[in-house]
Amino acid sequence: MLNKNRLTWQTIAFHWITGLLFIGVFVLGLYMADLPRSPEKGELIGLHKSLGAIVLLVALLRIVWRVKEGAIQATSPVPAWQEKLAKAIHGILMLATLSMPISGIAMSVGGGRGADVFGWSFIAAGDKTPWLQELGGAIHGLSVNIIIFVLLLHIAGAIKHQVIDKDGTMSRMLGRTIS
Repeated sequence: MLNKNRLTWQTIAFHWITGLLFIGVFVLGLYMADLPRSPEKGELIGLHKSLGAIVLLVALLRIVWRVKEGAIQATSPVPAWQEKLAKAIHGILMLATLSMPISGIAMSVGGGRGADVFGWSFIAAGDKTPWLQELGGAIHGLSVNIIIFVLLLHIAGAIKHQVIDKDGTMSRMLGRTIS
């Protein structure tokens, strides 16, 4: 079913807030990964963890909203393989907005450091749990290249819709009605 109707402001807001916040946390993580140990790196790690926990909260709210509203319908007909690819890309990106913060929290908690958001502790520091720290670290680290690739595919798809298909998908995601 094609839908040229305007998207709800909540759908648009959740898309952009989640996406931009996730990209910001992601870029911060890539930047600080190779920094030498220092007070600056410690502060950046704290900021990265806090923003990551906020990504998780916003992503959970976005998923609840998506379940309530249903999947966004296409604005123009596309071949079945493109529709399946688009659904897979959206699914992987939604999974990433959950798995990256959860794996980061697992690393922190497994390392005995607990988890907090700007100083507010939501999981207290405790004993080290090496297997949890290692599992979280593996998921967090191995996901990076997959997420970059899938995000680039998502952006390429948006550009394709705008430049080649000219179907108004981008306009709709910016809050405009398609004629």
